[in-house]
Amino acid sequence: MAKHGKKYTAAAAKVDIDKVYSAKEAITLAKETSITKFDSTVEVHMRTSLDSRQADQQLRDVVVLPHGLGKTVRVLVFAQGEGAVAARAAGADLVADDDETMKKIEGGMLDFDVAISTPDAMGKVGRLGRVLGPRGLMPNPKAGTVVPASDMERAIREAKAGRVEFRLDKTNNIHVSIGKVSFEVNKLIENYAALMDGVNKARPSGAKGNFIKRITVTTTMGPGMKMDPNEHMDGAE
Repeated sequence: MAKHGKKYTAAAAKVDIDKVYSAKEAITLAKETSITKFDSTVEVHMRTSLDSRQADQQLRDVVVLPHGLGKTVRVLVFAQGEGAVAARAAGADLVADDDETMKKIEGGMLDFDVAISTPDAMGKVGRLGRVLGPRGLMPNPKAGTVVPASDMERAIREAKAGRVEFRLDKTNNIHVSIGKVSFEVNKLIENYAALMDGVNKARPSGAKGNFIKRITVTTTMGPGMKMDPNEHMDGAE
């Protein structure tokens, strides 16, 4: 069992491991127990009853957090012709519309946070699957990152504003960032409420009952707090 430092031990002592906290309580405590000198990320981890091996229990979608993620999001767009023009006009940080750029990405140049593609560029993008896939950067229609040139401005705007993807991993868990420790509690709560609304709307057809079994909120290197997965967040302020 790994040994923790004095800061972590002191922070963890403030957490009741047997208590199931409300969203407001947990997020407030997460801010109080952050132990890093930098502005830590606030993370939500969900344990589900879904089985990622079953086609009718897949869960993958995107949600736009009302207060963003508190970081500059660099957007790469794979496009050609009209799509490339639209991407540059919409503020893409990098447009991959030539073989040279594609080769750089294939070689490991991954200085971006979100990759968007037009449908006609996906043929070439598919060859970068082994590079982009493991890092969660592969454009995907279900994630809203494969869009026509006419929809490019909206896609880039949402990506930069705080659109986050959530998906079921191989261990049937979901891991999503909802902001930074420096955010006000209410803003983190509203981001969390938007996330939960998105997850519930994306409920797979094969899900049974309350498919979210456990939720934990934590910060980078900080202790975790258990939250009520059935708490109604409609009234988040």
